[in-house]
Amino acid sequence: MPEKRILLMYISKVSGHKSAAMAVEKAIKAEDPTAVVSNLNTFDYTNPVSAAIVNYIYMHTIQRMPFIWRYLYDNQKFIKRTEKTKAAIHRSNAPKLKAIIDKFDPDVIACSQAYPCGIIADLKKSYNLHIPLVAILTDYVPHSYWIYDTVDYYIAPSEDIKKRLMEKGVEPERIKPLGIPIDPKFNLPLNREEIKLKLGLEPGMPTILIMGGSHGLGPLKQVINHLDISRSAFQEIIVTGINKKLHNYLACRINNYKKSIKLYAYAENVNELMAVSDIIITKPGGVTVSEALAMGLPMLILKPIPGQEDNNTLYLIKHGAAIKVNEPKKVKETIEEIFSDPGRLKQVSSAALNMSKPEASRDIARLLLSLCERQA
Repeated sequence: MPEKRILLMYISKVSGHKSAAMAVEKAIKAEDPTAVVSNLNTFDYTNPVSAAIVNYIYMHTIQRMPFIWRYLYDNQKFIKRTEKTKAAIHRSNAPKLKAIIDKFDPDVIACSQAYPCGIIADLKKSYNLHIPLVAILTDYVPHSYWIYDTVDYYIAPSEDIKKRLMEKGVEPERIKPLGIPIDPKFNLPLNREEIKLKLGLEPGMPTILIMGGSHGLGPLKQVINHLDISRSAFQEIIVTGINKKLHNYLACRINNYKKSIKLYAYAENVNELMAVSDIIITKPGGVTVSEALAMGLPMLILKPIPGQEDNNTLYLIKHGAAIKVNEPKKVKETIEEIFSDPGRLKQVSSAALNMSKPEASRDIARLLLSLCERQA
């Protein structure tokens, strides 16, 4: 049988979408080491200058003017008004992507972001391509920018989300509720106490993991300052991602804090950091959420991004796997309440495990490989 060739696509250089694509690639290689996988940052390939501009505008909007993003996100009127513009953008990018598809000759294409999925969906129509296209959703509520007739399969995070896709007109046989892909290392058994010693953490001390996503977003300074005056005994692990300004700020003041703090920039061992933590204070990005669910780690959510993260938060709270706090000053009080009631922490942890789909990457990899076989 000829080698299986899979093209994975995303657009954000530092994001959960890229992490999801990399996790699927890793799982494919574990299932079939002979498979040939290409992971393509579509925007960098087609419009490198535009990519930097769009990323800057997006980050500026969600931080400074989140009400604009709330308005635009899954807004049916806006989607309808911009259909011609979107089609023109897709047409302008089609020749470059058609060239790479011709060169790589994939048996299947899978996208972990809606933008490249839309381009390939339209490209299939324009060039009469019969390559299976798989949309891998990385949030817990689907938006309409994903919906195209030429998408062969949708990977939904859960059965609930399958129903929501059906409400948007997607046929049930095209939806596979396999979960959000995460790195297989989040499924490995880890010795909590050994890792605490390796990281220099106090073994018997409750541990809080604080993250603001890969970009280190959110009011983390205020959260850390409020936690520092708490009477409860705990230690903190803080991950600032690529936010150098925040990392430098905390590094300069770390010795002034009363609480013991381990400070990281962009951590490669997040699975270990989650394994030793009793709760995580975080942005509810889909991949981070799925990693925490897989490890049964209770989540405290503060200031979610309007749109996808708001929806993720509502979904998690509905299933009892997270607690939302509206203001940084409320974090201290909430943490003190949680640590004084171990039963509540166990309840949230159990709900998280019940929601988790830790084998999502493996299951998605198997689906993609089976589609390759069908193509052959």
